[in-house]
Amino acid sequence: MSAAGRSMGLRGYALLYLLFLYAPVILLPLFAFNDSAIIAFPLSGFTTAAFTQLWETPALHAAVWNSLKVGVAAALISTALGICAARAATRSRFPGKRPIMGLIMAPLVLPEIIIAVALLIVLVQLGMPLSLWTVALGHVLICTPFAVAILSSAFLALDQSLEEASLDLGETRVGTFFRVTLPLVAPGIVASLLISFTLSLDEFIIAFFLTGSDATLPVYIWSQLRFTAKLPSVMALGFLLLLFSLLLLIAAEWFRRRARRGAGDEGWI
Repeated sequence: MSAAGRSMGLRGYALLYLLFLYAPVILLPLFAFNDSAIIAFPLSGFTTAAFTQLWETPALHAAVWNSLKVGVAAALISTALGICAARAATRSRFPGKRPIMGLIMAPLVLPEIIIAVALLIVLVQLGMPLSLWTVALGHVLICTPFAVAILSSAFLALDQSLEEASLDLGETRVGTFFRVTLPLVAPGIVASLLISFTLSLDEFIIAFFLTGSDATLPVYIWSQLRFTAKLPSVMALGFLLLLFSLLLLIAAEWFRRRARRGAGDEGWI
């Protein structure tokens, strides 16, 4: 097969893959504006009543606020831990470096339900009451590997001679880190914050196991799926959540590429 044929075949495969992956997502706006509680074709009509209903549901507002609090806390803590881990992984040599980094990145490959059950058992044994803080701790565990991956790329792209020049000019290592290193990797930090917040906002399994009486947004959505009359508002909420998540991911990718361009490398990680 010629190179042109392979290229066309690859493009066709990518198109089919994207269609298979995102076709269910395309149905969200269709049924969100559908004037019927039955999620099926043919569509009965156009309406925005489901979106109006979202503004009149106090339980939904509380769930959104809970998710925002958990997401911000998880993003800040996981990014702070990611900065420390990425800095150590890219600039230091110490015994057991690979096993330690492997353990940090392990949540990327472990099933979330296993993590959730293990965390639940540990927290119960420690006598900690389930609350939004326990959900935030669980989200930190799964968000930290993503933060480490993003920030490691930012640290590797940073020219180490800039830090050495700062040290040669008399600045301390702590001062160099805060005045030189952090500003240069700031786009990576912002990308890590946005990705971590998005992951926390959309995460359901750990929140379901570790939440107390205060439900997060995904748990609230799951609770509404049992009622047929609530399905249109759930579809509308899912559509808005999808748009918000896409905007955050686009912003995170923009900051990630900006960090790569700042280092003179526009390629993909």
